[in-house]
Amino acid sequence: MPIYEYRCKDCETVFETFVSSVSDADNVVCKKCESKNVEKQISSFSSRMAGSSSGAPAGALSGCSSKSGFS
Repeated sequence: MPIYEYRCKDCETVFETFVSSVSDADNVVCKKCESKNVEKQISSFSSRMAGSSSGAPAGALSGCSSKSGFS
């Protein structure tokens, strides 16, 4: 079950919650004030991936590496 991060537009609380289906995503409520006025946040992993020109996370190996032990 994926964990998503949300921000409450009413009280500004940021929280994480399990969302097992699209219908569950429509029923997410703030854990502090119980408002349904929430928005899904973009995760830091997604942000880093979007900024990468190769599509690989920073520090990931690309292509062959001389340290692999194979020639």
